[in-house]
Amino acid sequence: MVEQFSPEEVARRLHESPSSLLLLDVREPDERAVATIAPSLHIPMGQVPARLREVPKNTDVIVYCHTGTRSMMVAGFLEHQGYAHVGNLDGGIEAWSKRVDPSVPRY
Repeated sequence: MVEQFSPEEVARRLHESPSSLLLLDVREPDERAVATIAPSLHIPMGQVPARLREVPKNTDVIVYCHTGTRSMMVAGFLEHQGYAHVGNLDGGIEAWSKRVDPSVPRY
């Protein structure tokens, strides 16, 4: 089962040890053009299987999308591919904007 991480927990981990965590943005390019959490790796959901080698297995990966639904599916896929340290950003970038960084535009 994919672990859920609150926006506050992800923000804390990024602040304390940014290199220990990879944020994977699985939204579409037009969504990313509106808002993003930096730093993050952008691979749209439909491209993840073909670009799997870009996602390192030796670090914690937190997947995010707009509200957390697509990212939960991708996180589950990554677990099935042998990724042991995968989580989902609970509430997605929408929750991040509301609870961590209001400068990130909502859409």
